[in-house]
Amino acid sequence: MKVAYFDCFAGASGDMILGSLLDAGLDVERLKKEMGKLHLTHYDLGAKKVSKKGMGGTQAVVTVDEDYHSHHHHDLHHIKEIIEESDLERAVKQRGIEIFTRLAEAEAKVHRTTMEHVHFHEVGAMDAIIDVMGAVAGFAALGIEKVYCSPLHVGTGTVECAHGTLPVPAPATVELIRGKPIYSTGVNGELLTPTGAAILTTLSSGFGPMPAMTVERVGYGAGTSELAIPNLLRVVIGEARDELEGYHTERVAVVEATIDQIDEMDPQTSDHLTQKMLDMGALDVFLLPVQMKKDQAGTLLTVICVPEMVRELSDYLMRETTATGLRWRVDNRIKAKGTAEGV
Repeated sequence: MKVAYFDCFAGASGDMILGSLLDAGLDVERLKKEMGKLHLTHYDLGAKKVSKKGMGGTQAVVTVDEDYHSHHHHDLHHIKEIIEESDLERAVKQRGIEIFTRLAEAEAKVHRTTMEHVHFHEVGAMDAIIDVMGAVAGFAALGIEKVYCSPLHVGTGTVECAHGTLPVPAPATVELIRGKPIYSTGVNGELLTPTGAAILTTLSSGFGPMPAMTVERVGYGAGTSELAIPNLLRVVIGEARDELEGYHTERVAVVEATIDQIDEMDPQTSDHLTQKMLDMGALDVFLLPVQMKKDQAGTLLTVICVPEMVRELSDYLMRETTATGLRWRVDNRIKAKGTAEGV
């Protein structure tokens, strides 16, 4: 299985994702041909080699006729219409619509309105349509079946947009990255844009360390800003090495809490906690006796879940047990196909 891993050490945007695929070998002429299937006009698509802090990369360049497109405002219905009426492959259309639907959901929540009343500005402009559909078509052209992603570097400070001055990450971006691992190192600027967040959070099968693979291609997509770090998004493409015939492999999160004074948790309490977390969506929950400091007896409570559920389950554990802290990590899981989730 061919997989792609995005290393977001400088965040991600739509044009950076597209640029990384072009740098990794996606033919620009083939991409133009695919984008021609959208039947859009008054724009141009190209690529140029650039250097960011001494590191080379490819910048995807979408040049839009602003005079023409300033009279063409898009809402979700119009964008869906453009995609549905295109000649792109069915799977490419579906993924593109999923991405724009999530963008509309995020914008609607931020502005306290409905998706039908959301008029796209930055995220719905002509260049964003090309970025989104170009990225999805690019994955298909390169034969990429699964996408994985590192934790997301979001940046800090403020950003100017159609709604004025907004904090970084932008409100729509925050909605899109709920449940995903993020971080900031104090780099000033908007590193993760709504378009980039929508593409990666919609298409990625997991967030964490790079999966085991045989590396075939590497690409660097360049952003337009000059930052204190190289403004590049790295994509590593290769053949997954952990897909075993007859088995299913996936990435899960493991949440652990060490609870002392186990006598405060009688069997009925532990049974209730276990069942409650399973009902919330945990894949498995188990308890093991452990010896803690000063020879004190304790219990190691372990929860296995999808990475997106770490926040919700951690909050529940901290509220409902005597644990004063917990640990979590991303792990790999192999199970026989068709088996129950709790493995």
